[in-house]
Amino acid sequence: MEELSAQARWERFTERPLLGLAVVFGVAYAVPIVDASAGRFLTAVCTGVEWVVWGAFALDYLVRLALAPHRKTFVRRHWLDLCAVVLPLLQPLRLLRLVSTLLLVGRRARMAPQIRLTTYVVGAVIGLLMFGSLAVLSVERESPHGNIRTLGDAVWWSFTTMTTVGYGDHAPTTGLGRMIAVGLMLSGIALLGVVTANIAAWFISRFEKDDVEERRQTEAIAALAEEVRSLRAEVARLTEARRDAESCAVGNSPSAPGNGPRAS
Repeated sequence: MEELSAQARWERFTERPLLGLAVVFGVAYAVPIVDASAGRFLTAVCTGVEWVVWGAFALDYLVRLALAPHRKTFVRRHWLDLCAVVLPLLQPLRLLRLVSTLLLVGRRARMAPQIRLTTYVVGAVIGLLMFGSLAVLSVERESPHGNIRTLGDAVWWSFTTMTTVGYGDHAPTTGLGRMIAVGLMLSGIALLGVVTANIAAWFISRFEKDDVEERRQTEAIAALAEEVRSLRAEVARLTEARRDAESCAVGNSPSAPGNGPRAS
């Protein structure tokens, strides 16, 4: 329990700093792509920042692993975190570092209980649009037959790809660009499914709440009607009892016919 508490304290302590580092990573990733005239020094600095951020996430994973009470269980449950940490070492491509950082940020963000589904979906859409545009621009801008040359073209292509509209005015021509397109299409379909399911669940819960309220009102009306019937029956019984009592009282009265004194 003490190690688990230490792990929880570490995750709460590092949550905001890691999110801040993720923003720094996004800036460092975007600058060399947006600024095509960036020199070698600026590109090297941005690449170094990317590796530093990746190293911070890797260190965070190792610390959480060390603080976990059951390390095998931790590795089994957080296998995606492990893949995101090891992946850039196997093939140190900038796109792989981007994917790994997004995975780690998403895993840590889902641990925060205050993040709601709507916020997560909106953040995922914005993140995919931004990083998808940057990624496809970085691999397609130098392609001889490519038609995605500017950031505007990349954003438009990402938006149409995520919504599965696919106008066809812009399309990737490289293998890596097509892999990015597949990822964006699958992500867009998944997010659309999440939004649709969330809206459907809201309507269903609303209808169920209305049905419960209607059933409760119907039961209350039925109970009230039954109570009214019981009261009517009780009133009728009391009225009948009062009439019987009055009849008996009249029959036993001295002035009633047949109850007078007998003649001697």
